[in-house]
Amino acid sequence: MVAAVVAEAAGEKKARNILTLDMRDISPITDYFVICSASNTVQVRSIADHIEETLASRGLNKRHIEGAGASRWILLDYGDVVVHVFHDFEREFYNLERLWGDAQVVDL
Repeated sequence: MVAAVVAEAAGEKKARNILTLDMRDISPITDYFVICSASNTVQVRSIADHIEETLASRGLNKRHIEGAGASRWILLDYGDVVVHVFHDFEREFYNLERLWGDAQVVDL
């Protein structure tokens, strides 16, 4: 499962509060969200880069990326999985976990 690979890659770069949400029953956009955070922009970028490299090494390339310039909230779109790498402040502010509260948390 791609979401599990993403979560593991994020953990390898010390991402915090890694959460995977099953979006299949509530959104046609994607199957899973993987959400994680870091305390500074350098680590946010490092986590996102590592996820990209890990998936690319498995032949999976992102469809789209947003937020890479500021590195406060980087979104990586892999189709079936959308990855959100947040700076702590942005994660708390946008609170996707609450926004998508009907999604089931996936235990990886």
